[in-house]
Amino acid sequence: MTYEHLDTELVNELIGNGRASLRSLAEELDVSVTTVSNHLNDLEERGVITGYSPIVEYDQLGYDVTAILRLKVEGSALPDLTERLQGHRQMVSVYEVTGEFDIIGVGKFEDTDDMNATIKDLLADADVNESSTAVVLNTPAENEQFEIEIE
Repeated sequence: MTYEHLDTELVNELIGNGRASLRSLAEELDVSVTTVSNHLNDLEERGVITGYSPIVEYDQLGYDVTAILRLKVEGSALPDLTERLQGHRQMVSVYEVTGEFDIIGVGKFEDTDDMNATIKDLLADADVNESSTAVVLNTPAENEQFEIEIE
């Protein structure tokens, strides 16, 4: 095998199984364990791969409500509020966005009371000018990753 596309193929293998051993990756990619280890270390050092995490099914743990929070924020407070929202333990995604709202957050909550408490905390913040919340009714896809095309 040529190493031209090895990094891409390694990433794609890890997307399929993030717990794959170096040996199994080497066998699948038809290279040595040392080669896989070196390329994996390089991908980590470059920030392409930033960690290895389980995919948690929060609803199986009692977090039955997923909510999309949209916030309009006082301009200069955007970085601070984004950081605070990111630090909230039940927020699984936080985005600074263009458009009508400035921040979009995705949170997992035990129930609507839990969600309401979080929203009320946010609305009490003087930097939040407006909010809108959408409760997710059905989740056809979540935490999906896609394989990288080999050019």
